[in-house]
Amino acid sequence: MSQNTFAARIARTPIAYDAEPAADIDTLFADLTPDLREILSGAAGCSPYLKGLMEKQADWLRAALSIAPEDAITAAMQDMNTDSDSALRKSLRVAKQRIALLTGLADLAGVYQLEQVTGALTDLADFATHTAMTFQVGNEIRRGKLPGMTDADVETAGGMVALAMGKMGAHELNYSSDVDLIMLFDDSRFEGADFHEARSSHVRATRKMSAMLSELTEDGYVFRTDLRLRPDPSVTPVCVSMEAAERYYESLGRTWERAAHIKARPCGGDIAAGEAYLTRLRPFIWRKHLDFAAIQDAHDMRLRIREHKGLFGDITLPGHDMKLGRGGIREIEFFTQTRQIIAGGRDEGLRMRETVPGLAALAAKDWIPTDVAEILTRHYRFHREVEHRVQMFRDAQTHNLPKTDDEFDRLARMMGEGDTEVLKTRIHDALAEVHELTESFFAPDDTTADSRELTESEAEIVARWETYPCLRSARAVEIFNRLKPDLLARLADAPRPHDALIQFDGFLKRLPAGVQLFSLFEANPTLVDLIVDIAATAPALAAYLGHNAQVLDAVIGGGFFEPWPGGDALEAELAARLDKAPDYEAKLDGTRRWMKEWHFRIGVHFLRGLIHAREAGVQYTDLADAVIRGLWPVVVDNFALKHGMPPGAGAAIIGMGSLGARSLSATSDLDLIVIYDPKGEDMSDGRRPLATRPYYARLTQAFLTALSAPMAEGRLYEVDMRLRPSGRQGAVATSIESFKAYQRDEAWTWEHLALTRARVVAGPEGLAKDYEAARAEVLGFDRDPAKVIADVIEMRNRIADAKQAGGALDAKLGEGHLQDVELVAQAAALLSKDTPREPDRQIAQGVAIEWFSDGQARSLVQSHDLMWRLQAASKLLSEGPLDLEDLGQGGQDLLLRETGAESEAALIEDLEEKARAAALAIDEVLANPPG
Repeated sequence: MSQNTFAARIARTPIAYDAEPAADIDTLFADLTPDLREILSGAAGCSPYLKGLMEKQADWLRAALSIAPEDAITAAMQDMNTDSDSALRKSLRVAKQRIALLTGLADLAGVYQLEQVTGALTDLADFATHTAMTFQVGNEIRRGKLPGMTDADVETAGGMVALAMGKMGAHELNYSSDVDLIMLFDDSRFEGADFHEARSSHVRATRKMSAMLSELTEDGYVFRTDLRLRPDPSVTPVCVSMEAAERYYESLGRTWERAAHIKARPCGGDIAAGEAYLTRLRPFIWRKHLDFAAIQDAHDMRLRIREHKGLFGDITLPGHDMKLGRGGIREIEFFTQTRQIIAGGRDEGLRMRETVPGLAALAAKDWIPTDVAEILTRHYRFHREVEHRVQMFRDAQTHNLPKTDDEFDRLARMMGEGDTEVLKTRIHDALAEVHELTESFFAPDDTTADSRELTESEAEIVARWETYPCLRSARAVEIFNRLKPDLLARLADAPRPHDALIQFDGFLKRLPAGVQLFSLFEANPTLVDLIVDIAATAPALAAYLGHNAQVLDAVIGGGFFEPWPGGDALEAELAARLDKAPDYEAKLDGTRRWMKEWHFRIGVHFLRGLIHAREAGVQYTDLADAVIRGLWPVVVDNFALKHGMPPGAGAAIIGMGSLGARSLSATSDLDLIVIYDPKGEDMSDGRRPLATRPYYARLTQAFLTALSAPMAEGRLYEVDMRLRPSGRQGAVATSIESFKAYQRDEAWTWEHLALTRARVVAGPEGLAKDYEAARAEVLGFDRDPAKVIADVIEMRNRIADAKQAGGALDAKLGEGHLQDVELVAQAAALLSKDTPREPDRQIAQGVAIEWFSDGQARSLVQSHDLMWRLQAASKLLSEGPLDLEDLGQGGQDLLLRETGAESEAALIEDLEEKARAAALAIDEVLANPPG
């Protein structure tokens, strides 16, 4: 016996409930082997419907049981008579009888697992839908009712497509399912009056197709068809144009329609047009941000279904709805689909139609615990098996458990269980566990109480929250009121509760809307801790978050607290995102969204002590480098559409200042210059060509706009180009030859000092090498040390006169502070043969050329390091001058942790001491030029 036949794969046997029908079938199939007769008689003794099919299809069934069931099912679908409408109707119904019979037996015998059962039923539905569609559209074409279409268009139904929705879309049809279809036609194939004629033709074909499948005849029916999932079904025809459907979803589509489209799949007609339509619909189905508001929508949907069906109350088995009732199939599907909606916009790996693979993907991506996925998967399969058996009794469209003991006995025997109470216990326990797991997700506990009484002023703050933009809608208020007790309790536990409340108030005030964010908090309580931590510690970060709340998506999107990936990985990730963006504006907005998430991540890691200031500086720089390298070719390509590709060897972006030295802080501007090499070319070769100099000037302006223009997702960076040759009066882009000539003949000492920190960030490799050679040449000029020192002294005095230092806590300005130390460090690099970019290495060069003593260098390095760490922390904590009292306890703790001081007083004392030592060292070295 072949190992692939039905008999070879039997794994279980139903127990006959009624002896007489079982005996009838045993006699009818007396020529079969005992194991097959046991399956057939057991099924007949439980299901009058299956018994009737066995009798009608006895000869076919004998043959089918002798081969692989898959081959028998395929053959049943191929045996079609398309000579007439009535012949096709009969052929489809006979195929349904045969496949329903064989699939039911394979299910009861364990020959098929759940996915094979539902897959076979769905394959039949796909085949029947496509066959009926093309038959009816073919008639329309042959009658000349479908403009421009010929017999060659029959197989694609003249541009009409059936979208399988719900269980059919997911290949999960049950034994007595309706088929939920949305019928569409590709209106782009018809123009003018042809459109209206084509729509009428497709509507007629749809109605006839539906009747062909669902009308009850002496041979039964194929599938009941439901066309009500189409857009606005009360006013739209049964077949809708794709353009009209897209307009509806873009403007009026609701969460339940998005959830329904997770499973949408072209199943008949013009499959390619259907796939293209779903691709265009992706922005509606899959939101670019994490969509936690979908949780409340799904919860409301569940409650409406329960209320409509009268399904409230405890789980009692008699008559319980295995689909819609508590702990039922729909609970598991909602649980899965809602999480897919939440995160699928950001993670394409979660965009799957099937429930069990969907649960597995959610667990793999850490959206749900693995054990929860396994439990729900096990119960889902069990629920569906129970559902199938109650439907097999009499081919009833039901999901309800039996109401009588006798019928429960029948169900138990059909499942191969001789003890009905054992089955009842198993069903009850499964329903209860599903309900417990899913209910806690949809309806989290909201009983947390405030842990302390509010003062009068605090009560006033809380009272004005309801006036903020984020609480304009009734739905936002509803969700927030559930959150508020727990939120206030967590704020009360902050080191300085009043400060935390005030900062949270500022965060709340800045939020433009609240439903999404409050839903996100409700689903992820640990995020509330993070918000409270930020509000109590880092007002600047809280202010940033108030304007960019969507960056919280990244916190729960997976990998937020993993180690820093490095610059190369960032560049690759951004490049992949930019490749998927459909147009230039989308690329710019997508880059802003991506950059803000990573920028926020660095700030949170720094705030939480996962990284220190120096690490944060490198990470902020890696991020800026990735943005520049990612956007520069995008801007060039977009500019080239009109003006042609860059003439010559192209342009390079040079990072100056902190960007060049790889030491950006949370709020740093980007100091940039642009160098290009025309290679003798005078003009670009585009549709609207430009001379080389204005070409690169306008290209640079386009790049500055790409970086700094405010868009829907905000701006990327402020850009400062004052370090370019001739400063504000100079061209925004400079040819490399002009750059060399300017540096040789016109540049001031301070411009050469700035060049010590210059670094190529983006541009062609050849030009980058040429620039580095030019930089090395300029920095290698023979210089009079006394002249350099005199210029540095003059610059130092001018800075002191122009800018009032803010005391010990002003990290940048003041004698012995950052700018002062960096000025003399750059002078050391300029006077040495080696020109490193980082201040500590520049100071080391001062020792190497015997200008600084070891002690002086140590004083400079120690002050610079402490001041830099102070500045890095202060830029994260405050938008303005640093004030320890205004920072609150959390901010002060961060400063002390980062600077290593034991107290505020000790910090100020350490700052003053190191600044004095550095200032003294600077005075000494400036008084004694090297050589």
